[in-house]
Amino acid sequence: MRTSLVHRQIEDRLPEIVSLLYQKIPAGVGSSGAISRLSAADQRRVLEQGARWAVQHGYGSPGDLDFTEEGGCLEGADADQVSARAKERGSTQLGTLGSGNHFLELDVVEEIFLPDVAEAFGLQEGRLAIFIHSGSRGLGYQVCDDFLEVMGKAMRKYQIQPPDRQLACAPLESDEGKQYLAAMAGAANFAWANRQVMMGLAEKAMMEALRISPRELGFRLVYDVCHNIAKFEKHIVEGKERRLCVHRKGATRAFPPGSEYIPEAYRNTGQPVLIPGDMGTGSYVLVGTQRAMEESFGSSCHGAGRVKSRTQALKSAHGRDLFAEMKERGVTLMATGRRTVAEEMPEAYKNIHLVVDAIEKAGISRKVARLRPVGVVKG
Repeated sequence: MRTSLVHRQIEDRLPEIVSLLYQKIPAGVGSSGAISRLSAADQRRVLEQGARWAVQHGYGSPGDLDFTEEGGCLEGADADQVSARAKERGSTQLGTLGSGNHFLELDVVEEIFLPDVAEAFGLQEGRLAIFIHSGSRGLGYQVCDDFLEVMGKAMRKYQIQPPDRQLACAPLESDEGKQYLAAMAGAANFAWANRQVMMGLAEKAMMEALRISPRELGFRLVYDVCHNIAKFEKHIVEGKERRLCVHRKGATRAFPPGSEYIPEAYRNTGQPVLIPGDMGTGSYVLVGTQRAMEESFGSSCHGAGRVKSRTQALKSAHGRDLFAEMKERGVTLMATGRRTVAEEMPEAYKNIHLVVDAIEKAGISRKVARLRPVGVVKG
C-alpha cells in the first residue's frame, strides 16, 4: 500500500504508529480476535467470496479489488471441500498476522528506478508505504495437511512416483485433484480476505495514531499478490498456446505489459512484483516482463530466501539484543516474542540487493523502487 505521508514529517511519530498497529492487528501463532468468530454462514462466504466479503463488511473499498490478483476471489472454491478442523482453525483468525516470516512493515520509498512505472503504481520517493505478508493462517495450513494425506493415497492409487515425496500430487481430472483445487481456492480466498481486513485495520490505526483524515493519509492498495497457489493460465509451449495449471510456491506472477491477467490500470506497465528482503535491510517493487513469460511461465521469486535455518539463526542471536540493533538501524520493531525476532534476524536472509539484481539481469523483472524499513510488526 502507498500513502501520501512524507517520512521525514512523521518520523518522530513512528513508534506511536507501530505501537497502534501492533495493538490493532493481532500477530503470532494462534493469534485471533481482530474480528469476532465467524459464523458458519460467514465463513462459507469468506471461503467462496474472498476479499469481496471483507470489502462488504467495511474493510477497505471496492476499488481495492481492482488491484488484487484475481479480484481477490479465485473461482472454483467449494467450502464443503474444506475440513471442519480447517474451518475451526480459521474461524477466529481473519484479520491476523501469522508468525515466522510473516510481517507488517512500514517502509520509506528510498529510490526510484523507473519513474513512469513508479508513477503508475503511485510510488513517490520519500513517501511512506506499507508491506503486509500473511496468508490463510491455520485454515490454509490445515488444508495442506489434510490433502497431503489424500495425495499420498492418490499417488499409490494412480501409481505416481514423484522424484521427491514432498511433490505429492494427483491427476487434475481425478476426484482427488478436483477436491484439492476446490479446497485450495477456498484457502486462497481466505488469505485475500485476511489481508483485506488487515489492510483496513492498518488504515484506521494510522489515521488514529496521527489523528488525520483518509484524504490526508492517502492510503491506496498498489497490489495484492499471492505466492503459494495453483492457477490455470495460457502459456506458449513449443510454439503453441496451451492452458496449463501453474503452481507457484514461494514465487509470484511477473506478467508483462498487455497481459489479460493484470489490472487494467497496469496494462501499459506490467504487473507489480513484490520482493521483500529482511526486516533490517529493504524490499523492492519490480515489474513483470515478456522475458518472464518465455523463461519462467511468467514467474518471479517472492523473497530473498534464507541462508540460515531457524535453528542456526537462534544460535547466532544468543546474547544479542536484536531490538536494540534494529533501533540502531532506524527501525522501530514490535513482536510477540524474542524467538521470532531471532529466527528472522537480518543475517538469516540472502542479500536482497544481490537477489533483485540477479532477477533483473535474468530479464524476468525490472526494478521500479527500493524501499527501506522504518517500522516492523512481527508475529
